[in-house]
Amino acid sequence: MNVKETILADLVAAMKAKDPKRLQVLRSLKAKLLEKEIEQRSGGKAELTNEEALTVLTKAAKQRKESIDQYSAGNRLDLVEIEKLELKIIESYLPAPMSNEEILKLIDIQITNVGATGMQDIGKVMGPIMGKLKGKADGSIVNRLVKERLGS
Repeated sequence: MNVKETILADLVAAMKAKDPKRLQVLRSLKAKLLEKEIEQRSGGKAELTNEEALTVLTKAAKQRKESIDQYSAGNRLDLVEIEKLELKIIESYLPAPMSNEEILKLIDIQITNVGATGMQDIGKVMGPIMGKLKGKADGSIVNRLVKERLGS
């Protein structure tokens, strides 16, 4: 079962369980997935792949994290708690994030493969790495680790 199917099944379960908070988040995710599917249909592609669905969920999780930061800065702890709950639900559908050590191993391999020697080669390293780590690691963390390895 792919991510989209899992979300749809969990949506039905949340309706039956009368769980309004989970139901709201799952409906929001369903809408985002449907929106992405419609956008692709206009381009001639039919269904979302599992990877594309994970990209949609990753974006939704990132939006929640940004909202948490903004609400924390504005001292709106009530809204922070709501966003944290939503983030927890979204993250339950995402693959476990990779550790920094795992990311560093991939970075080292890529640096060796392209013969990167300094910051001027960051594009040669970042592009392929982000393709491999899509949905498994935060881009800002990967960027920071690549810069450390290339000697920012």
